[in-house]
Amino acid sequence: MTKEGDRMTEPIIYVVSDSVGETAELVTKAAISQFSGSNAIIKRFPYVEVKENIDEVISLAKMSRSIIIYTLVKPEIRKYLHKKAEQSGIHAVDVLGPLIDIFETIFDKTPSYEPGLVRKLDADYFKRIEAIEFAVKYDDGRDPRGLLKADIVLVGVSRTSKTPLSQYLAHKRFKVANVPVVPEVDPPEELFKIDSSKCIGLKISAEKLYEIRRERLITLGLDDNAIYANIERIRREIEYFELISGKIGCHIIDVTNKAVEETANIIINYIQNKK
Repeated sequence: MTKEGDRMTEPIIYVVSDSVGETAELVTKAAISQFSGSNAIIKRFPYVEVKENIDEVISLAKMSRSIIIYTLVKPEIRKYLHKKAEQSGIHAVDVLGPLIDIFETIFDKTPSYEPGLVRKLDADYFKRIEAIEFAVKYDDGRDPRGLLKADIVLVGVSRTSKTPLSQYLAHKRFKVANVPVVPEVDPPEELFKIDSSKCIGLKISAEKLYEIRRERLITLGLDDNAIYANIERIRREIEYFELISGKIGCHIIDVTNKAVEETANIIINYIQNKK
């Protein structure tokens, strides 16, 4: 255990950031770890975006044997801290600034100078992963409870690209559940409780669906005359789909000659316009 008297001799490191300060603190700890048996008191100052915050840190740093480690993206705030620290004889290390300046030259672009972008990117990544897991969990009507939690609900007969559409939209961070419509099976009651504006019905022509199903059976080495690819059966399925989607009030998209990407973009535009 460190005694209070010993702690007084430890340098105080003020970690200053216009975001949460995790990067600067991590770099600081990595550097300290190279000095066996050495310690420092780390005090984090997050969300520093105005000069008054800088003045506060400088005042505190003057009172003790202190160092300032900072990650600030806005040039005027960076320069202000550097100037004030230099005037006060305080060691100040800019972790982020020099890299931004170098990359500005390499990329030949002006930085956005927006604090916290790394955290936003991380949040975006985890939201996408969550959406992908959601699409897998609630694929093909496995658990109707997912319909109430979904951002988008896809409804259609078999082979209307419900699953690939769900995955594509999940990569765009939408939570998608899909439900197959089969005449012999009653749709889950949750389907009639959802907000109809988030329900998308996938319509397809009987002739196109016949071709798709027939090719699917041949690929699997099965009899292409099976009921699954029977044109009359397909027409009954489509009629049932139209009945159910009409009751729900789904927005209908004809996917007959559309690629998954094209249909997905239509869905995204529709959902965004609704919002």
